[in-house]
Amino acid sequence: MEYFIGALKKYADFTGRARRKEYWMFWLIYTVINIVLALLGLDIISIIFGLALFVPSISIAARRLHDTGRSGWWQLILFIPLIGFIVLIVFLAQDSHDANDYGVNPKSDAFA
Repeated sequence: MEYFIGALKKYADFTGRARRKEYWMFWLIYTVINIVLALLGLDIISIIFGLALFVPSISIAARRLHDTGRSGWWQLILFIPLIGFIVLIVFLAQDSHDANDYGVNPKSDAFA
């Protein structure tokens, strides 16, 4: 849950880097909450929840792409049907790069 709250604290922070675990835990919790809301029949609350987390989801994806050495603008590849989704998933699942233009590797000891 700390990853979800951490992403909300960095609501519109498109700078820096996000580790793979931080990104995927955010999406796991986001998905579970949406499924629970849908099962309870709270569709309107689910829509409001999705709209409220639209900017944080874009910002954490941008930080995740920064961690792989790519610009956050790579998210626009989603506008290419099917292929764009697959390519973006591959980019988001890749391991962190060493220090790059976006900062120090979050997994390194120098960051702590």
